[in-house]
Amino acid sequence: MGWHHPIIEQMQINIHSEIKQISRDDWNTLVDDNNPFMRHEFLSALENNGCVSDNFGWRPCHISITENDTLLGAMPLYTKMNSYGEFVFDHAWADAYQRSQIPYFPKLVSSIPYTPASGQRLLSLKDRRDEIFPLLIQTIQRFATDQNYSSFHCLFPNPDEHQWMEEYGLLTRHDCQFHWHNENYKTFDDFLEQLNKKKRKNIRQERRRVEQQNIKLRVLNGHTATDIDWKNFTQFYEQTFAEKYGTATLNEGFFKEIAQNLPEQTLLVLADNPEGECIAGSLMFASDTTLYGRHWGCSEQIDKLHFEACYYQGIEFCIQNDLKIFEPGAQGEHKIARGFVPTLTRSSHWLNNSPFQASIENFVKHEQDAIEHYMKSLKSPYKDC
Repeated sequence: MGWHHPIIEQMQINIHSEIKQISRDDWNTLVDDNNPFMRHEFLSALENNGCVSDNFGWRPCHISITENDTLLGAMPLYTKMNSYGEFVFDHAWADAYQRSQIPYFPKLVSSIPYTPASGQRLLSLKDRRDEIFPLLIQTIQRFATDQNYSSFHCLFPNPDEHQWMEEYGLLTRHDCQFHWHNENYKTFDDFLEQLNKKKRKNIRQERRRVEQQNIKLRVLNGHTATDIDWKNFTQFYEQTFAEKYGTATLNEGFFKEIAQNLPEQTLLVLADNPEGECIAGSLMFASDTTLYGRHWGCSEQIDKLHFEACYYQGIEFCIQNDLKIFEPGAQGEHKIARGFVPTLTRSSHWLNNSPFQASIENFVKHEQDAIEHYMKSLKSPYKDC
């Protein structure tokens, strides 16, 4: 489907049912910080392996804006038939619509499926942002009106994008995650020395406990991980979802495609027991500045292994590779004791002629106040804080 803007006729605006309809190189040129989730390869792997499809309620409808065959702007966009895999919960909104017999689904979501990590959502050549950002939102609003979408949700955008959308009139929702910051540490011990005594002692005990159980950790990337490693990790990933009664939307084909196409940005930590059997694994991805923790699973419960594989190995990796931030995923107040600090996350929302506009505006204001109060109530694990 194509559109022509009434003012800028030379631009071509298209909605794409597959990311491969947009040039990989052109798309990646617009990606900042080499963000793995925004790269064309990551979004392609989701589509190529059936991880986003009607079966899971994610239908791609990505936006591109071109001028003279040059990609000026783009946005990852999905038609959603449910709220699964978003990590910004709107069940109360959907219930209100349903009670009033008004369809809430389908809705439009700009997000990285199943990935609560902050990053770009509005892609643009840097010197054309003032033109492209409004054009992207106007395109979404026209598309939503034409196709009867209830709303548009931009999840975990970068702070500058969020601020722009707020000024443009979109509603803001707040939430809290726990991130680790690298204060130019040279070693893991340098980091530990900045914690208060109790937290420092606890971390050392947890790491020692894993060593005492003779667990061998292997830190791999897309080059060094084998097919057997990915098969094992896929089983751990699926078991985690089976135990939590969730839906395992990713699969072995996806993991292997990402490892092949983004090998340097893939971090796989596997754990072997004393018999040499692989029993657990965690998967992370790196940009040029940030490490993102994504998935964990195990076939055998080993005391403190989750903390080692998911947190401490990630911190070690950040220190060794001079990465500035470690985002280990959504939720988890227990992360504070391991050096992670409360961090505000945001999302932006537009309602399409909703009868609940005033009620939802009130809802998000109360939610913002509650998140602010919650974050202020949390105690830092660091000295003199």
